[in-house]
Amino acid sequence: MIQLRKETPADLWAVEALYDLCFAPGRTALSSYRLREDVAPVAALSTVAEDETGVIGGAIRYWPVYVGAHPALLLGPVAVHPTRQGEGLGAALMRDSLARAAELGWRRVMLVGDAPYYSRFGFDKLEGVEMPPPTNPDRVLGHALTEGAWQGVTGEVLRWCDGPGTA
Repeated sequence: MIQLRKETPADLWAVEALYDLCFAPGRTALSSYRLREDVAPVAALSTVAEDETGVIGGAIRYWPVYVGAHPALLLGPVAVHPTRQGEGLGAALMRDSLARAAELGWRRVMLVGDAPYYSRFGFDKLEGVEMPPPTNPDRVLGHALTEGAWQGVTGEVLRWCDGPGTA
């Protein structure tokens, strides 16, 4: 049986090994990783899927960012171990963490990913939101946790520590 629980500091290396297994070499060179540099993930939303033996089969993290002057969450990475894929772990991690993000008062979430997969969780292409290059603008997706949260929100995506009021 799988249980979802908050990631702890003791999980760090198991989660990083999972991400290394699931993503191509050089994943940390992607533009989304530049937005994560020197910024801690949102601990209350960083979640693992753990089996009864203590093995982590999936993980999800979120990072605070700004889109222009507006706070947002950058979702990712989310990964499921190849031997656990097809069991619904990714969907469970997505739904659980999005619900908790809303409960915590976050209004908007964004990610860089495949629209056909993420649309089932309410993500749509964002217009006027500029990720650092090189990012395909068709893969920049957003989900409003509150009605209208993305209306009028445009601009560059900035690291949390580089956002408004941090100069």
